[in-house]
Amino acid sequence: MSTPNYTWYNKENMQNFYKIGHRGAAGYAPENTLLSIKKALELKVDAIEFDIHRCQTGELVVIHDEKVDRTTDGSGEIVRMSLEKIKTFDAGLGEKIPTLDEVLDLIDGKSKVNIELKGKGTAKPLADLIVKKIASKKWELSDFIVSSFDRPKLEQFHGLAPDIWTGIIYTRPRLFFLQKAKKIGVKSIHLSKKFVSRKITEKIHLAGLKLFIYTVNEPDEIKKIRQLSVDGIFSNFPDRL
Repeated sequence: MSTPNYTWYNKENMQNFYKIGHRGAAGYAPENTLLSIKKALELKVDAIEFDIHRCQTGELVVIHDEKVDRTTDGSGEIVRMSLEKIKTFDAGLGEKIPTLDEVLDLIDGKSKVNIELKGKGTAKPLADLIVKKIASKKWELSDFIVSSFDRPKLEQFHGLAPDIWTGIIYTRPRLFFLQKAKKIGVKSIHLSKKFVSRKITEKIHLAGLKLFIYTVNEPDEIKKIRQLSVDGIFSNFPDRL
């Protein structure tokens, strides 16, 4: 891979924070479905966040949980089901669990994407797919962020695709969290709204990293967090941003 051009994150662009649709636009449509992704695009988001698992037949599918139980009318673990079986479930309003290919084809470079590594065995096939999409000329390196709570997954992905932006997700800032984050080469910290403060924001920026906050839906919270000079917010209602 060539050296990436991180125009999305340069100082000039970051004067304005980025509105990021959480699981598409999950406040308006069933989360992580094509309908939710379409809604996020209609709302002119800067980026769309969604989650991936790998099913039994090897495809990467867009769903948050390890099981389909919460978000569909089906039951069972993603890793133990074929794509054909997964496609029989209703994910809400007649929507199906989409593959990552389907989601990226729908977005088609019209928005940045934040892909969260969830299930086992997702790092390598995701790296391979991103390379393929960039080769298609419809996507650029700077269109992608890959994030995860799982440090080993991020390390594996970064080793396979070091030019792709990575971000580590924290529920709360722990001891030496910035040193650990920088050690694995991430460019951004994705932090729960419960633990954001001006002090934390300044500390992260001084370390040369960007700060994105999840998941902020209420207007008063959005206003308060924007005043802290964070670089982006994840919301189920991205139009409120």
